[in-house]
Amino acid sequence: MPFLRKVGQLTISIGQRQCRRYNSTKKYADIAKDVYDVVIVGGGVSGLTLAAALKPMNLKVALVEGMSLASTGSWDPSFDVYSNRVSSITPASKKYLEQIGVWNHIDEMRVEEYEDMRVWDGVSGARIHFDAFDLSSDGTGGAMAYMVENLNLQHALLQHLSEPADVPVTILDNTKVSEIKTGEELDDVDLSKWPTLTLTSGDSLTARLLVGADGVNSPVRAYAGIDSTGWDYNQHGVVASLKLEWDDRQRIAWQRFLPTGPIALLPLPDGNASLVWSTTPEHAAHLKSLTPKAVCTLVNAAFRLGMVDLKYLMRLTDEDEIKREFEWRDELLPVEAEGSAFPVRIVELAEKSLASFPLRMRHCDTYVGPRIALVGDAAHTTHPLAGQGLNLGQGDVACLARVLEQAIAGGADIGEEFVLQKYWAERYPVNHVMLGVIDKIQKIYCTDCTPVVKLRSFGLEIVQNLDVVKRMIMKQATGI
Repeated sequence: MPFLRKVGQLTISIGQRQCRRYNSTKKYADIAKDVYDVVIVGGGVSGLTLAAALKPMNLKVALVEGMSLASTGSWDPSFDVYSNRVSSITPASKKYLEQIGVWNHIDEMRVEEYEDMRVWDGVSGARIHFDAFDLSSDGTGGAMAYMVENLNLQHALLQHLSEPADVPVTILDNTKVSEIKTGEELDDVDLSKWPTLTLTSGDSLTARLLVGADGVNSPVRAYAGIDSTGWDYNQHGVVASLKLEWDDRQRIAWQRFLPTGPIALLPLPDGNASLVWSTTPEHAAHLKSLTPKAVCTLVNAAFRLGMVDLKYLMRLTDEDEIKREFEWRDELLPVEAEGSAFPVRIVELAEKSLASFPLRMRHCDTYVGPRIALVGDAAHTTHPLAGQGLNLGQGDVACLARVLEQAIAGGADIGEEFVLQKYWAERYPVNHVMLGVIDKIQKIYCTDCTPVVKLRSFGLEIVQNLDVVKRMIMKQATGI
């Protein structure tokens, strides 16, 4: 039996399979056309995942995205060419995408899982090694994470949303929100507390529930008057798609903590890899000014050389000089360290894949308001050193969808704040702890102060010898 919410003479049915019933006059028909149960602003992974999760509930859902999604929907990548925007998907996130029917649209030939992660201190050399086979309680191992291009994810989500449904999701791409205001009372129809969006297309949408999946500068959050706290790290994340000297079948994720920020190399299929190098804005600008071969040399140096040598190489600008200075230092390293203590050498930088973006931490005081909910980067932003940003957003989506489904089953209004508070109460503590841990790690490792280096190295060595502690860390990171 569908739940009917009557507002004046306008009756809106939540969770129904038949068409909604409205007053038969043209005025109310026009109003009904623009009234939605849920309007999602933001067509990134979080917004599209929420739309996919709500699809079976037969709600009237619209998704508004400022950019065109046409190229993403028809995504047909060239073989062996990978995007520079890649995410580390945890087993928990993968499981959820499977549950809502999205993962079967993923191009799995372009997905790489890894079961081994090696992290070390660039100053002291202290190391910790996470191995899924050693850490699993039953000894069967399993993937720590799956490296997936964001375009692959978005394409899969769009493919899923394009499948037939009793109530299809309306996608309004290449359309921006020009204004959000409170609705109006029209004759007997009282929408005075419902958010109304004016779009650049000239259309307007009124939402029972408005969801902001619209990033760190969220207009939905601004409309709701929700404050966020945090700070900038004075670091930029440099990303690129790289080619390895040979295809390392070990499938290892590498991360070295440098005083200027961590550098990570994450495996992709067929000897490709994804670079995430968090460094100073000056270093980021310097890297982007160099030739591709020079960048490859500096990436190799960042995983191998001491801090004094690396600092010297980062000052050089000539490709040949950088190569020459690196090679004679590299010859001093043991051959057996290749692929064991250090990742396989980088030999190629994909064309136009080098980019950078500022890094920051933000966390909203609340994720909800009257008929408002925030998910993903609109609610929280974190440093990429742990690869948790997208996964936290997926956790938000899974929780919000479950809360809305329970509200429908119980005959509640999905836009009421007391309903949405359940979502915030569950997700805020989880995200707060994760953001806090990541922030502390970033601060502890972004220094070469001797007492701090000694203390963090001592702690790393202790954890390395305690499988129980490592297992707890991995369970938290993977969401299992």
